[in-house]
Amino acid sequence: MCSRPLVIRCEKHPTIHAPLFEGRAIILKMDTPTNHPKGAALAEPVSKPAYRKAAFLTSAAKVSQCPEDIGWEVAFAGRSNAGKSSAINSLTQNHKLARTSKTPGRTQLINFFTVGEQQRIVDLPGYGYAKVPQKLKQDWTKQMEAYLQERQSLRGLILLSDCRHPLQPFDQQMLTWAAEADMPVHMLLTKCDKLSKGAGKQTLLKVRNSVAPLGELVTCQLFSALKHTGHGELIATLDQWLTDTSVFDDDSEEADLAP
Repeated sequence: MCSRPLVIRCEKHPTIHAPLFEGRAIILKMDTPTNHPKGAALAEPVSKPAYRKAAFLTSAAKVSQCPEDIGWEVAFAGRSNAGKSSAINSLTQNHKLARTSKTPGRTQLINFFTVGEQQRIVDLPGYGYAKVPQKLKQDWTKQMEAYLQERQSLRGLILLSDCRHPLQPFDQQMLTWAAEADMPVHMLLTKCDKLSKGAGKQTLLKVRNSVAPLGELVTCQLFSALKHTGHGELIATLDQWLTDTSVFDDDSEEADLAP
C-alpha cells in the first residue's frame, strides 16, 4: 500500500505531493539539461551503451569531484535497502561492479560507471537506512541535492523502490523534484520475486495509477535482480536516454533563429 506522509504540493503538478525531508522539502530546480560542451557538434550517430562492458570510472564525495560534465548520464537513486547496487550488477551481469553490503546504506559516495563513449550510469548514495551519524546523513543529502540540481549531463533518473513497500516518502520527494525539473523518471519496483505474479501486477497497477498525473514523465516496471527479470524494459529506457540527441536539435534551432 502507498503511504500517506506529511505532504506539500508540487507547483507544476498540483495533484502530486511530496513529504517533508529532514524537516524540509526537496524541491530542486535545474536548468534544461545539456549533454555536450557549448557549441559542440554531433560528429556521428551515438552508439548504444554496452552494459556488459561497464567499467568503474570514479567515485566522488563531492559534486566538484565528479567527472567532466559532458556526455550522457543516468542516475540510480533509492532508499538504501531498495537494491540499487544489485540492480546495476544484474544489468551489467557483473556482480562485482557496484559494491553491495549486508548493511544497507554504506555507500557514501557518488559512483560513476562507463557504458560507452561519454555514456555513464551513476550510483547515488542510498538514503534512510544506515546507522550513521546524523551529520553524515546530512552531508549525503547535500551532495545528492547538488548533483541532481547542477549536473547538466543527467538525462534521466532510475528510481528504485521495494515493490512490497512502494512510494515511500523518499520516492515521493524524488518524483516531486522530477516534476519541477521536467526530468524523466523510470521506476524500478524491485524484489518482485518476493511477490506472486498476481500481487506484483496489482502493485504495478496501483503505482502507475498513483503517478498517472505526471503523464509520460514517469514510467514504471517490475524488476528482480535476483531472477534477472525486467532487463529488456530497463535497457530500452536507458538506451533512449543515453543516446538522446535532442539537445543538439535544440542548439540547431537556436542557431537558425539567431540574427
